Amino acid sequence: MDRLKVVYMTREYPPHIYGGAGVHIEHLARHMARLAEVQVKCFGDQSLNQPGLSVQGHPFEEGFFDANPLKVKQALMVLLTSMRFNALPIEADVVHTHTWYAAWGGILARLCYGIPLAVTVHSLEPLRPWKREQLGRGYDLSSWVERTALEMADRVIAVSGSDRGEILARFQVDADRVRVIPNGIEPEVYQPVSTVECLQQYGIDPEIPYVLFLGRVSRQKGIHHFLNACRDIDPGVQIVLCAGSPDTPSVAEEIEARWAELQKLRSGLVWIREMIPRRSAIELYSHAAVFCCPSVYEPFGIINLEAMACETPVVASAVGGIKDVVIDGETGLLVSFERQSPDNPEPKDPGRFIHELAQSINRLLRDSELGVTMGRKGRQRVIQHFGWDRVAEQVLEVYREMVAEKPKEGDTEGVCLPT
Repeated sequence: MDRLKVVYMTREYPPHIYGGAGVHIEHLARHMARLAEVQVKCFGDQSLNQPGLSVQGHPFEEGFFDANPLKVKQALMVLLTSMRFNALPIEADVVHTHTWYAAWGGILARLCYGIPLAVTVHSLEPLRPWKREQLGRGYDLSSWVERTALEMADRVIAVSGSDRGEILARFQVDADRVRVIPNGIEPEVYQPVSTVECLQQYGIDPEIPYVLFLGRVSRQKGIHHFLNACRDIDPGVQIVLCAGSPDTPSVAEEIEARWAELQKLRSGLVWIREMIPRRSAIELYSHAAVFCCPSVYEPFGIINLEAMACETPVVASAVGGIKDVVIDGETGLLVSFERQSPDNPEPKDPGRFIHELAQSINRLLRDSELGVTMGRKGRQRVIQHFGWDRVAEQVLEVYREMVAEKPKEGDTEGVCLPT
């Protein structure tokens, strides 16, 4: 069989990565290039042309919208960039989009060029209501684009069973068009290291245990709950917060205020505010006594795989795809979690959640042997179930299904128009 031609559309691609979706597409594209001819269309200035893989960045232009004072202009800028993906005819067997930022590009490719569309769901707009702070009425636009893409896609790929359930409950998508394929990781890259240069660079004492949070300054990542829990974490350990890229100025101010309050209550606090290189993240994971992922919404949670691959025990919220990754009592501890409502992912009882988060972290801090055992089992689980080669092969099978069912010329079935 001839190698398929696949076009990926994504906001993030190296070196411009700030979240799990960017990590996903970086590795999926690289591994898929061994199986198919891959072209990546992304936001940025990237340019690459090598056997099996080409990359073309498209600048995220602001000038066209300078006169628009509203937050919605951010969403409009996204749509303009996605239109540029389609400026020249696309010749491919499949177009595959990642996140709503690139979904408009996939919609246009399917309509204009008749190319089957795959959409991977890394998160769902209805479960991220705080994005209205960031986008204003642009959140209504992003939600519509997401719904349109999902309901017209030939295949929808969910990254966890929980993710699939949310898709089927909220969108008019046939169940037989939704596949569950998890994120992956390269355990030969993410593995325990003994070096401490990064720790020394950021003022972390290698001789004192520390609890690590690594993620964006975002309500979704539960950073505000983590900082509240730190009040009750063993005062003899360090707290390392590796967090940057705040969603909005107001969220940044809130976290700054919480951090200042925490500084009055305990010592041993380290905040790494910039995005760090991968080798530094691996070192932070490797030496942490506990990795904490307190997300209130997480379709998968690739950072838990990264920590587990570095043999670090995990304490995480029992939400979404995290439950597919972390085995409670075996590779870490899951903290029970109940949403306020189906459309509000914040905890129904935040005080209880914060208390149980701190208690679970303290349990592992006080039982280092349990932490070591969980760390080793975590790496074993990563190696057995989450290799990128396996993920790429599963995605390729989805592409082959799509090509075999390629829609006829002019088919617009599933298009969701605004009302």
